[in-house]
Amino acid sequence: MKNLWLEFKAFALGGNMFDLALGFIIGTAFAALVESLAGNVLMQLVAAIFGQPDFSGFVFTVNNAEIRYGAFLTELLNFLLLGLVLFGLVKLMKLAKLGNFRAQGSRECPHCKEFIAVDADKCKWCTADVVPDVLDDEPGASPAR
Repeated sequence: MKNLWLEFKAFALGGNMFDLALGFIIGTAFAALVESLAGNVLMQLVAAIFGQPDFSGFVFTVNNAEIRYGAFLTELLNFLLLGLVLFGLVKLMKLAKLGNFRAQGSRECPHCKEFIAVDADKCKWCTADVVPDVLDDEPGASPAR
């Protein structure tokens, strides 16, 4: 029983699990912040332009069934504004050089057939020069294929 407890403790408090839990908590808080910005600021700008913060009043009826296309338009606009806010925040964080925005994933080296990062310009196994699949937005990035 003691070994089982020690194994569980190592699993629950291990680096990967703990990092995942912290990332989830921070991600949840960040999502609330971005949703608040989109809903309380940007949608209020929509309200200033169109006279109301949502379009849920837009409906039409077909054979006594209400088609609430206004609610869909509101959700679509919320989604687009949320995406725009996230895009802007990522661009600002990249400009400020905050966070790790390296490309994720791997590909096969054309020379030695070992797996290397998608943004690698040199194989770590055979040291051959390779053209990166994904390029950085920073100055001095390698040319595209």
